[in-house]
Order: sequence, then C-alpha cells, then structure tokens
Amino acid sequence: MATTAKRLEYRVHVDREKAAFTDGDAPAIAAGEGWSSEHLVLAGLCKCTLTSLAYQAKRLSLTSTAEARAHGVVTRREEDGRYAFVEIDVELDVVLDPPLAGEELRTLIGKAEWGCFVGASLTVPPTYRWIVEGEEIR
Repeated sequence: MATTAKRLEYRVHVDREKAAFTDGDAPAIAAGEGWSSEHLVLAGLCKCTLTSLAYQAKRLSLTSTAEARAHGVVTRREEDGRYAFVEIDVELDVVLDPPLAGEELRTLIGKAEWGCFVGASLTVPPTYRWIVEGEEIR
C-alpha cells in the first residue's frame, strides 16, 4: 500500500521594517516567535532578493523601497524520496525612485534575481513575481 507524503506549506512576509510568518489565515507571527527553519529559508530568500535589488538599484543611482512575500511547499521529492522544498514562489512589491521602465527595468529585475545567492543555492528555482509601481512586470 502506497503512503501519501505529507505536504507542508510555509509563508513569510518581509516588509521594510520587519519579517513575519503566517500559516493560512492565522495572524502573522513576528520573527523569533516560533519560526521554523523552513520559515527562515524563505525569509532569507526574501531578504537576499531585496538586498540584491537595492544594490543593483544603487548602481543606477536609484533608491528602492520594497517588501517581499514567499510561499514554499515541502514534501517528498520523487527523484530521491527526501523531504525538501518542491515549490517556492516569491512576490516582490517595489517602488523605485526615480521610476524605471521597459527593458531597463527588466534588466534590473534580472540582475536582482541573479545576484541573490540564497535563490541560486536552492535545488528548486524560485518563481518570482515582480510588482513595480503597482504593475506586474512580465
């Protein structure tokens, strides 16, 4: 008889001032209050991506104000039977000063993703969703 692997989901939110996690509809829990290692990985990914964005923006004489949310799913991987993140989604809400658009904005976003060593270190590549100045960038 085949057993079904557990499916565990984790969510974090890193805003301009602090990080918090929530499970489902529960109220957010501030950093340090019951955080699991899975929450810390997701928070690290958010913070690293935000730091990479700020660095790349500064190189263009821009400032960035941003926050990030991440959602990850942990379950048993088919290829080796180990529990690991199998899905990671990151959503970033960004304001740039001065604003940037078009190919220059896409280049900045690409460099911010590429420059995050946490994202580059994960076995499953994160899926990023960028919202800049209220508009989703594709």
